[in-house]
Amino acid sequence: MKSISVSARTNLLAINSLSSSLLRRGVLRQLAHLKQGQLVIVEDGERRVFGSAGSALQGEIHVLDAAAWGLVASNGSIGAGEAFIHGYWSSPDLTAVVRVFVSNLDVLDALEGGLAKLGRPFVQGLHWLNRNTRQGSRKNISAHYDLGNELFEQFLDPTMMYSAAQFHSFEDSLEQAQLNKLARICRKLDLKASDHLLEIGTGWGTMALYAAQHYGCTVTTTTLSQKQYDFTARRIEALGLQDQVTLLLKDYRDLTGQYDKLVSIEMIEAVGHRFMPVYFKQCAHLLKSNGLMLLQAITIREQRYEQARRSVDFIQRYIFPGGALPSVQKMLEIVSRDTDMNLLHMEDFGLHYARTLRLWHENFRRAQGQLRELGYDECFLRLWEFYLCYCEGGFLERTIGTAQLLLAKPGAMPAPLLGRFDA
Repeated sequence: MKSISVSARTNLLAINSLSSSLLRRGVLRQLAHLKQGQLVIVEDGERRVFGSAGSALQGEIHVLDAAAWGLVASNGSIGAGEAFIHGYWSSPDLTAVVRVFVSNLDVLDALEGGLAKLGRPFVQGLHWLNRNTRQGSRKNISAHYDLGNELFEQFLDPTMMYSAAQFHSFEDSLEQAQLNKLARICRKLDLKASDHLLEIGTGWGTMALYAAQHYGCTVTTTTLSQKQYDFTARRIEALGLQDQVTLLLKDYRDLTGQYDKLVSIEMIEAVGHRFMPVYFKQCAHLLKSNGLMLLQAITIREQRYEQARRSVDFIQRYIFPGGALPSVQKMLEIVSRDTDMNLLHMEDFGLHYARTLRLWHENFRRAQGQLRELGYDECFLRLWEFYLCYCEGGFLERTIGTAQLLLAKPGAMPAPLLGRFDA
């Protein structure tokens, strides 16, 4: 193949430069509508300031490669994440940048329009392939949780809990806050030694082990992650709890039996919108007539639920394939329509998740040298940094939250529980 001529290369460079300039102007035109917070963009020594001058919320973006504009213009927020992963832009405070955009959802929505609409069918097609059938769920769970136990050990605390912690005071460490959460869950469920507790979504086994050790109950716990299963099996054996804790590698839809109590901590996000009725029906079916269920869920703001259900975001594209955030209203609608359970108690502690994520991010940054030695490359590290900050910003601006729902079967006798959750 002949090499391209100098004049042809010059023409291509001119076209690319013109294209980049047009795309930049289009994105900057949208940013001019920012009203909440302030965003500073630094490129080639030039500073552009958008939003409210003097705002307490300030984000700053350093554009390192003009290719960033094309990705944002052609793929919206997903493109912004892709540009960050490739190192086309950086920020001294990535969470603040996310917060500025989340505070201006009209601008964020506008960035998802225009050229970004052209690539949407492709992204949605990929997401459709990740739907949570039995086979799909196993593949989706493996894509995230089987990245390597060593990865999660680098940024989680010693409990290995990968969910929102509950901080009783500013002095609480992340580990203490996770133990606070586990204790609160067990109190809400009024766990007793005579109970058989079912856990849907094992994680690395901490909830099951905590309940067995502190309350003496029998526990059955299930996961779809082979690495989590292996890790938890070793923990159970090391503690000599084989007769008390049964570990399964099973889809929730294939579980059988009757249980006194049921707990599921941030697993429903992997169920998917289509399968939520199936999930809640199965939970109700597995509980005895006087059973209680404690569900901890990451939730999306009610006003954004329908839009989110029809779209695909950065987290679904690159972090949790098949993932979907429910809203509190949608979950309660399904529970009331499709089960015999009713809501007994609910609390939201999304701001606690923001602090949890900030601590995970700090751990992750400190561990980057070790992660590189383990084989995780620069793009992967930037991907996960974007993920952690993306989520923290969403919780701080309360577009997403964390809810604990205590659901009761008709025969449950929950009155003695009220007022005892914080004891």
